[in-house]
Amino acid sequence: MSDVLTAEAAPAVTPALPRNETYYKLKADMEDFLYAEADLLDNRQFRDWLNLLADDITYFMPIRRNVKFGQHAQRENTVQGSGISWFDEDKWTLSKRVDQILTGVHYAEEPLSRVCHMVSNVQVLRVTPSLDEPREVEVRCRFLVYQNRIEYETYTFVGKRTDLIRKTQHGWKIARREILLDQNVLLAKNLSTFF
Repeated sequence: MSDVLTAEAAPAVTPALPRNETYYKLKADMEDFLYAEADLLDNRQFRDWLNLLADDITYFMPIRRNVKFGQHAQRENTVQGSGISWFDEDKWTLSKRVDQILTGVHYAEEPLSRVCHMVSNVQVLRVTPSLDEPREVEVRCRFLVYQNRIEYETYTFVGKRTDLIRKTQHGWKIARREILLDQNVLLAKNLSTFF
């Protein structure tokens, strides 16, 4: 049996962007944006976080399944808009989740959790229309989210995110976020945190 993955299982390869001053400046801007976003969430500044989201945001976290070798590309993740997922949300539903938390009587967030977002391995995948004039930037990163509730409840979420970050007159905004949680059974009692 060959150790080489089949073409259908191999990840898509994006042509490399030129590694020049413009690229590294944009990459640093994307990293700073993601780190600032993590600070807003960790500091419970949920309304300010909502302001980083485009009005037409798609916020999606599929459920991951255990599948046979060779079927990962087609069957491991549930499909957006079809079947079930952990999250398949827009700005309105995210705003309602924030409203619920900020009532002070949310059953899973009273008292509020202590949360720490760690973001790493930031990669710029695609820039449109060009590196010199970026209007949309597709960025992939790894994350670790630590959540502590009450006294003894602790949860750790690890995974990958792919974001489409759009330049607007009000600064960078997240237009699409796909979150891949690296587990298929949720070990936490709830998913009240934002990724």
